[in-house]
Amino acid sequence: MESVQAIKQRFGIIGNDAGLNRAIEKAIQVAPTDISVLVTGESGVGKESIPKIIHQLSHRKHGKYIAVNCGAIPEGTIDSELFGHEKGAFTGATQTRSGYFEVADGGTIFLDEVGELPLTTQVRLLRVLENGEFIKVGSSKVQKTNVRIVAATNVKMFEAIKKEKFREDLYYRLSTVEINIPALRERKEDIHLLFRKFASDFALKYKMPTVKLEDDAIQLLLKYRWSGNIRQLRNVAEQISVLEQNRLITAQTLRNYLPDVGNNLPAVINTSKKESDFSSEREILYKVLFDMKADLNDLKKLTMELMKNGNAQDVQKNNEGLIEKIYGSSDESQYSNSAEELEVLSIPQQSNSVEPEIISSQNVEDKYHFAEEVEEEETLSLHDKELELIKKSLERHNGKRKLAAAELGISERTLYRKIKQFDL
Repeated sequence: MESVQAIKQRFGIIGNDAGLNRAIEKAIQVAPTDISVLVTGESGVGKESIPKIIHQLSHRKHGKYIAVNCGAIPEGTIDSELFGHEKGAFTGATQTRSGYFEVADGGTIFLDEVGELPLTTQVRLLRVLENGEFIKVGSSKVQKTNVRIVAATNVKMFEAIKKEKFREDLYYRLSTVEINIPALRERKEDIHLLFRKFASDFALKYKMPTVKLEDDAIQLLLKYRWSGNIRQLRNVAEQISVLEQNRLITAQTLRNYLPDVGNNLPAVINTSKKESDFSSEREILYKVLFDMKADLNDLKKLTMELMKNGNAQDVQKNNEGLIEKIYGSSDESQYSNSAEELEVLSIPQQSNSVEPEIISSQNVEDKYHFAEEVEEEETLSLHDKELELIKKSLERHNGKRKLAAAELGISERTLYRKIKQFDL
């Protein structure tokens, strides 16, 4: 059995991290068997190396090795790609085609991003794992295959199972042995080593001197999160090798190539205060509108009382609190005026459900005549009522906006805006 170090050299694996070494050891141990293996880890950690190790150290090393990216094949064609199809099975199937499981018979299939497989394909794959049988698309003939399956995924499988996006029975068939590749940020002692290897490779490729990092740049390299893992590190090393004239790289230079680090990123602006202010203004506006609606309902109530009773004095006496709320004064003369105004308002607004009492008194007829004359002048619009309420409140408090705003139930700022709006 080959050593871990020999395997690293053979397959070009860089690093001395304990987690990485443990993953390679498990691959070496499981290779001689035919059990299924699931390789897990974040995108870009190098999961594709493990299936190659397993295949080359197995008795299938002289058979075919096929790597399939399940996430890159459209859902409508993946069954055909994996299991093949018969001629005429679907539109465009002009001839019979062999799938990967038929072609790789006696070898190894690496199913990368297996978590992206459609549920219907997962059922077919489960059958292959259980008894080595599959059926081509458009066929009824059962075929046999002797294939070793190694799968890989960056999906959190238990979450996918919980969301019913992946079959639990298939997961346990695939993960007879599970090998996890640690993320690059968990292999801090390997980060600079990998960067030096990439920098050396790109120097040979582009025929230029190798870039080197100063101490502060090395510290930045180690502290960075590397969400893209080894793939991202390789990309950064290539960019720096090609673009930088100075081959000694400082932390300031390196910072320009790392997302979320440096001064070249747009500033994050906290908009919570503005949103809060907008929400507050909206709430105040709603309150003003609701208050005006309530006042209108009160006016309608008084109007109905006048229409039913026809006696302004009785209505005034029974609704003193309501009149004071609307007209904002306890002065008796104002009560009287208010009652008369309300009585005038009540006559044109006859309800369909209440028949007005016919009164033959000459005085009442005169009042009715007066009501007809002022009908066009009186209004119950929200705009006019709001203006009237603000005017009365300001007059009662001798123009003191703070007191008037408190009485109206709005902010002083809103009241000031209303004063400007209505040109009071």
